[in-house]
Amino acid sequence: MTFNFLILFFTALIAGGLAYFIPRWEERYFKLVLVFAGSYLFAITVLHILPELFLESSDPTKMGFYILLGFLLQQILALLSTGVEHGHIHHPDHQHHGMQVGVWTIMIGLFLHAFLEGTLLTEDGSLAGHLHEHDEHAGHSHHHHGSNNLLFGILLHKGPEAFALVAVLMASLKKRWVFALLVVFAFASPLGMILSNFLYEKNILGREGLNVFYGMVAGGFLHISTTIFFESSPDHRFYLNKVLISILAFGLAVVLEMLV
Repeated sequence: MTFNFLILFFTALIAGGLAYFIPRWEERYFKLVLVFAGSYLFAITVLHILPELFLESSDPTKMGFYILLGFLLQQILALLSTGVEHGHIHHPDHQHHGMQVGVWTIMIGLFLHAFLEGTLLTEDGSLAGHLHEHDEHAGHSHHHHGSNNLLFGILLHKGPEAFALVAVLMASLKKRWVFALLVVFAFASPLGMILSNFLYEKNILGREGLNVFYGMVAGGFLHISTTIFFESSPDHRFYLNKVLISILAFGLAVVLEMLV
C-alpha cells in the first residue's frame, strides 16, 4: 500500500509540476497524450474491471445499476470540475453548461472523482483479492492478471488530469496557491485507497459495499474515456494519428493484461 500511495501522489505532483514550471506547451501534443490515456483507460475498464465485477457479483443486474449510477455521477462531477478529468482546460471563472464555476467548484468535483478511483486499489478488498478467494472456494481455475495493469491505467489517467488542473488554475491564481491545490489533489486518490482499506479491514465496509464503489468507478471511467474519444474528433473527421494512438493503447492494455 505504501508503494501505491507514493506513486499515486508523486505521479499527480510531477505531472502537475510540468504545467507549473513549463507554462508554454503544445496543446496538440497534450491531446495526443490524452487520447492514449483515455484509450488505455477504456481498454482496462472493458478487459479488466467489468469482467471481474460481473464475475464477483452475485447479482449482475444490480452491478449494472452501480455502473450506470457511476456513469451518471461522473456527469455531475464533470459539471463541477468543467471536465478537467478528461482534459478540458478552461478559465475557472466562467459559465459551464449554464452553471457558474470557480476554483473551489473545480477542486470539489475533481477531488471527489480522484478519491473514488483510489478505492479500486484497496488491498484486501481489491478486485484481485475478491477473485482469488472466490475461485478458491468455488474450485475454479481462473487466474487473475492485471492488478498492476489497473494501477498503470489509473496513473496514465492521473497524469493528464493533474496537468490540466494546473493549467486551469494558473490562469487565475498565484503560483503558491496553485501548488498548494495541486498537493491537495495529489492526496485525493491515496486517501480514497487508505480510507476504503481501513473501513474494509475494520469490517465497517463489506465486500458488497466495496462492489458499489468499484461499479461506480467503472461507470465513471466509461464516461471519461468515451468523452475523450468523442471530443478528440468533434467534427467527426478521421484523424489517422489519433486512431493509431488508440490502437497502440488498446494493444498495450491487452498485452499487459495477459502478462502482468
